[in-house]
Amino acid sequence: MEKSQIFYSEKFGEVQESIRAFLNAQEDYLSTSTANSPRAVGDAVQEVLGNNLQQVLGDDVCKNYSANFARRAMADLAFEDDNGFYYVIDVKTHRLSTKFSMPNLISVERLARFYRDDKNVFAILMVAYEVQGTRVDVERVTFVPIEFLGWNCLTIGALGWGQIQIANSNLITVNPRYSRKQWMLELCDALADFYPREIGKIEERMTYFTQVRQFWFSRSD
Repeated sequence: MEKSQIFYSEKFGEVQESIRAFLNAQEDYLSTSTANSPRAVGDAVQEVLGNNLQQVLGDDVCKNYSANFARRAMADLAFEDDNGFYYVIDVKTHRLSTKFSMPNLISVERLARFYRDDKNVFAILMVAYEVQGTRVDVERVTFVPIEFLGWNCLTIGALGWGQIQIANSNLITVNPRYSRKQWMLELCDALADFYPREIGKIEERMTYFTQVRQFWFSRSD
C-alpha cells in the first residue's frame, strides 16, 4: 500500500523541526494580556501556522491548502500532496508549565469513516511551548498521523460514540512508521473494553433514577 511521503520518509523529522524553527523565528505576536491566557496563545499560534504552513512545508508537497474551517470542524488546516493524500490537521498547543491537560482529538466514529480511504490522513500538530514575556518559545513540535501515537498516551472519553483524547499532553509517545492497520485494530480492542464499562454506568444511572422517580411519585403534589 502506498504511504505518505511526509510521514514515511526522512522528511518526517525535517518537517517537525522546520515548523519549530519557523515559529521561534517569528516576531513577538502576543500582548501582555494574551500572554497569560493559554487559549489566547493557542489561537495566536494556530493563526500563525494557518497563514504560513504551506510556505513552511513547501509547494512540492502542499497543494490545495486551506485554513478556513469552523471551530468545531474536524480540521484546523488541510492540504493534499502530489500523490493524492489528503491531510486533515488538528492543531493543539500545550504550555509546558501546565501540569495536566487532556485535549480531545476526534470522534472514534468519525475517524473510522475517514480512514476507510487509505489516502486520508488525520494528523496532530502539537506545539509545546513556554512564554517569556510576550514571546512564545517553542520547545517541541509533534506533527504525526494519529496512528503514530501510542495507546499508552491515549484514552477514550465518554462523548457521543467515544472521543479519542491525549491522556496527558506532558507525556506523548510517538511510534514512527507504525502500521495504520495495527493501530485501528487496537482502537477496536480499546472500544471493546470501553463500551461495556459505559453500559454498566448507564445501568447504574437508570437504577438510580428509577428510585428517584419512586420517591417523587410517592410524594404529595
